[in-house]
Amino acid sequence: MSDTTCEALTIVFAKAPREGEVKTRLIPHLGAAGAAALHRKLVQQTLAIAVDAGLGPVELHAAPDTTDAFLQAGARRHGMALLPQHGADLGARMCKAFNEGLARHSRVILIGTDCPVLTLQHLRDACAALDDRNDAVLIPAEDGGYALIGLTRCDARLFEAIAWGGDTVLAATRERLRQLQWRWHELETLWDIDRPEDYRRWVELIICNENKYLA
Repeated sequence: MSDTTCEALTIVFAKAPREGEVKTRLIPHLGAAGAAALHRKLVQQTLAIAVDAGLGPVELHAAPDTTDAFLQAGARRHGMALLPQHGADLGARMCKAFNEGLARHSRVILIGTDCPVLTLQHLRDACAALDDRNDAVLIPAEDGGYALIGLTRCDARLFEAIAWGGDTVLAATRERLRQLQWRWHELETLWDIDRPEDYRRWVELIICNENKYLA
């Protein structure tokens, strides 16, 4: 499925790259500075892909706020709006972002910055799925979460009482979608960088791949 003419708002959720606060499970392997450097690289890659997908406007939603110089520079470089995340937990923040985005756009796609194998084609395929009478689209992640969620309408029940960061996020989201009786589509399963074995997998991918986003 692909449709490069599809239009959507793309929202990127990103944390400020503060040492000791990002990629914490990799700190024993990379050190706090190394983990923060990896996080910055993944943010840069994700922003470039979101823009190059050509779906329409891209917004960078920052946590804990918009004061981080690195995130400010990334937003300026790509000409995108930089907005703060608001909400008591990840689900509340995502729900707010979708509600505000869907007030202005018919399709909204939200991604994080942990998935190094997310491509512009995945974003285009997700948009095409939303354009094909689906209420939602998901890219499952190997760890039991999801790397992308796209919606044409929002319901808070999709995001409430979810054990964010655990291995039941995708299963719980599917169950909520069934309860809502929404139509949804899932793309291929991808993987995030969270653990040392994920990092090694990423390094091997860079060595074997000449994709400019993986350089």
